[in-house]
Amino acid sequence: MQKLSRQDLFSLEHYAEVRADFRARVIAHKKNRRVPLGEHAALYFEDRLTMQYQIQEMLRIEKIFEAAGIQEELDVYNPLIPDGSNWKATFMVEFADEAERRAALARLVGIERDIWMRVEGFDPVFPIANEDLDRTAPDKTASVHFMRFELTPAMVAAVRNGAAISAGISHRDYQASLAPLPQSMRDALAADLD
Repeated sequence: MQKLSRQDLFSLEHYAEVRADFRARVIAHKKNRRVPLGEHAALYFEDRLTMQYQIQEMLRIEKIFEAAGIQEELDVYNPLIPDGSNWKATFMVEFADEAERRAALARLVGIERDIWMRVEGFDPVFPIANEDLDRTAPDKTASVHFMRFELTPAMVAAVRNGAAISAGISHRDYQASLAPLPQSMRDALAADLD
């Protein structure tokens, strides 16, 4: 999947004009990219469009219009765009109640190593987590982790040929799976492998 460049972005003025329509398009796009894993966790799979939206919003909020600042945002978010042989996702532990969330994060230390994706006919793939920043602590995990799931060429070919995809968590204090992913989610992730 091609990385974003300055030429792919809207100017601040133009983005203000198209933001509502662009946002609606991205929200609709993201519906097939959220993989719920039980009641309190989800994988949000990133791609070129989700990262363009993230960059556009950062530029808008921070009022960044100079070339160096725009390039900094591109450098931060381009690594989250899949490379054609992987899936890249934001994993979130989701508890609305703060006290409940704090207790869960203390129980779920290491959960980022126990998340998996599986292509039908192959062993599960566990993520390379938090390449950008170490989010581990001995007494709690973070509520947000960034992940890369590297696939073999055979797995990529199988997905392109229609193989089912599953996802799950096998942590001692939190187990969940979605097997197989609904067709719309499967197709969204398959599109990341081009």
